[in-house]
Amino acid sequence: MNRSMITQLLFLVITAVAGIYVFTVIRGEPWPVGLGIGMAVGGFAILVQYLFGRFSLRIVLGGLVGLYGGLIAGGLLTYSTGTLFHMTLDQTAPMDIFIGLIMGYFGMVTGIRAGREFQHAGSILSFWLEGYRAIPPKILDTSVIIDGRIADICSTGFLEGVFYLPQFVILELQYIADSPDSMKRARGRRGLDVLQRMRTMSQIKVHITDEDFPHIKDVDAKLVALARRMKARIITNDLNLNKVAELQGVRVLNINDLANAVKPVVLPGENMRIYLVKEGKEHGQAIAYLDDGTMIVVDNARKSIGKNVDVVVTSVLQTSAGRMIFGKLKEDGDVVRERSGEGPGGEGLSP
Repeated sequence: MNRSMITQLLFLVITAVAGIYVFTVIRGEPWPVGLGIGMAVGGFAILVQYLFGRFSLRIVLGGLVGLYGGLIAGGLLTYSTGTLFHMTLDQTAPMDIFIGLIMGYFGMVTGIRAGREFQHAGSILSFWLEGYRAIPPKILDTSVIIDGRIADICSTGFLEGVFYLPQFVILELQYIADSPDSMKRARGRRGLDVLQRMRTMSQIKVHITDEDFPHIKDVDAKLVALARRMKARIITNDLNLNKVAELQGVRVLNINDLANAVKPVVLPGENMRIYLVKEGKEHGQAIAYLDDGTMIVVDNARKSIGKNVDVVVTSVLQTSAGRMIFGKLKEDGDVVRERSGEGPGGEGLSP
């Protein structure tokens, strides 16, 4: 039993003793009545404490205001019904309890929903007033946080505005960071470090949201549902999430698409000097890599693996998953196009 549970039990004992004293000693009620009322008050206080710790203040206050409003509406409905049909208090008492429970429940549910919507709308409105007009909110995916490039992009000022970080994404990052696998553990801790860095940036605002969908188990599906509710965009580099989100009408910002867009353009016919590192899948092929990770597949070059060679680009395949360059070994009779400038795409790798 931890210290928190001991404190709660002690609080229940105090409220129970206070209930017995007030309702039994002072008002003369039987002691079980005072004990029950005292423990009920203590239990309600502990429940409120739990709600304040688990949910945001807007949601809790919205639920309490909605509950109180529902009880008032139920009382007015019962009073008007009793007056209309000339009923006594004894006749309206059961109806008062029944209607009060129903109206209180619906009022609490409505208040919680209003608190959630006000949480999103209030944040968006505050940033709208601060100058982020017409910039839609963005939701961060687990994969893009672990990748880390999102922090560098935000630091340059190309992305700005409101970034929402769902609580279930943080839990997934913590789960990865606590993994027994050393590689997964390193990736999870890297993601947590990236989040900490982003929260210190002045040009963006990162908000943690408790919005969840308990009936949905998959994290990607939760992200899509949250984006649809908030009318936000998802930032990711997960190709599968990208496709699922677009099918459901959610706008996606794919970091890989951005990286591919800013890579130096390589055109068929250009000459490149590269270092061949391994065999390809097809017969006679060899593989090389540029400094930015782009794969180059060279036909009929298996005998030159482990050497620096000159190749001529024959074609370029561009997808959301990355870019692949296909080429062939340069021959004496080949006419090649000179590159207009130096860059990562024109530099070869050394072993």
